[in-house]
Amino acid sequence: MKTLISADNVWALWAVLTGIAAFSIWAEQKYQWASKVTGCVLALAIAMLFSNLKIIPVDAPTYDQVWDYVVPLAIPMLLFNANLKKIWKESGRLLVIYLISGIGTVVGAFVASSALKNVIPEVYKPAAMMTGTYTGGSANLVAMADAFNITGDLVTASVVADNLLMALYFFILIGIPTMNFFLKHYSHPIIEQVEKEGNSGEGQTRAAQFWAPKDVSLKDVAFTISISFIIVAISSEIAGLLSRIIPTGNLFLDLLNGLLGNKYLIMTTITMILATRFADLFSSIGGAQEIGTFLIHIFFAVIGVPASIGLIVTKSPILLVFCAIIVFINLAFTLIFGKIFKFDLEEMMVAANANVGGPTTAAAMAIAKGWDRLIVPAILCGTLGYVIGNYYGILVGNLLMGW
Repeated sequence: MKTLISADNVWALWAVLTGIAAFSIWAEQKYQWASKVTGCVLALAIAMLFSNLKIIPVDAPTYDQVWDYVVPLAIPMLLFNANLKKIWKESGRLLVIYLISGIGTVVGAFVASSALKNVIPEVYKPAAMMTGTYTGGSANLVAMADAFNITGDLVTASVVADNLLMALYFFILIGIPTMNFFLKHYSHPIIEQVEKEGNSGEGQTRAAQFWAPKDVSLKDVAFTISISFIIVAISSEIAGLLSRIIPTGNLFLDLLNGLLGNKYLIMTTITMILATRFADLFSSIGGAQEIGTFLIHIFFAVIGVPASIGLIVTKSPILLVFCAIIVFINLAFTLIFGKIFKFDLEEMMVAANANVGGPTTAAAMAIAKGWDRLIVPAILCGTLGYVIGNYYGILVGNLLMGW
């Protein structure tokens, strides 16, 4: 099918993809409506519009390059701050309720899959993606989509359903601390302090506050890119070796082969070990989070390209129900066990947000609410989610694959 930009016009397609990513990031930080929609969804929507209007092709070698090279490079960059010692030391109580909330996501994925396995073909695929993103963030959804070879249509429909549900969920999380029922039955010392001192941070979008300008040197850029290339190269070799030497033939061996032969699991583990062992080096490298996030926005543009609007309308409603079951159980786990173990209401809401939305939205919520003492723990726990989200997603996907 003829399009304005042909499939073999590599430079033009890269210009479009990077332009969409850059515009989406700019709009998210400039406008409140775009901040609420999120840059990732905006990039997906623009690319989907371009392809449906026949401006760009639905299939091209350039898109494969994004899957093969851009996505793997983004994952280590987003994990440079995954220092487990620091996360445990500085996050304290929030880390515990965050991990409990994450278990709720895993349980929710199994419940949703069991309930809808006759309605959703290959239910393990959306289960893996949603488990990954609901214990980490968009980067984990990207990793799971690549790990399980999930098609663009399903990824796009899942992202649409996910973001529709997340918009509602974030509204609920922001609203819960204002409801008398929860204020009566849960401790909320930070809310009481904020009410006494007043709030601040107005005038900027949440994204602009989170992505405030930082000092980044040429050395930082060089280290970020080169270290990521090295980690991806080593991880790919190790994963390929393990997948060849680990036999298959029964459920246990198939699961072991799927886990240890997965390059995303290997690169997550290697990056986490390096970020913990050489914490001073990795924490001093500026720009890794920014570059990685930009690359993820390029990916979201790519997954929006092959999306048929009619197919999304058909698939997204049932996937919305699928996501709703997972998120509801996540919230139930958080509130029930948070009450049992005497966590503060603010800690529970930030923990649930860090699971479902990742460090950006969790920190944004803490900033918006004036819960300053929870901003850094929210970022650290959300960053840890980038690590465990890949483990949980691959585990759930492989277990459900045998259903």
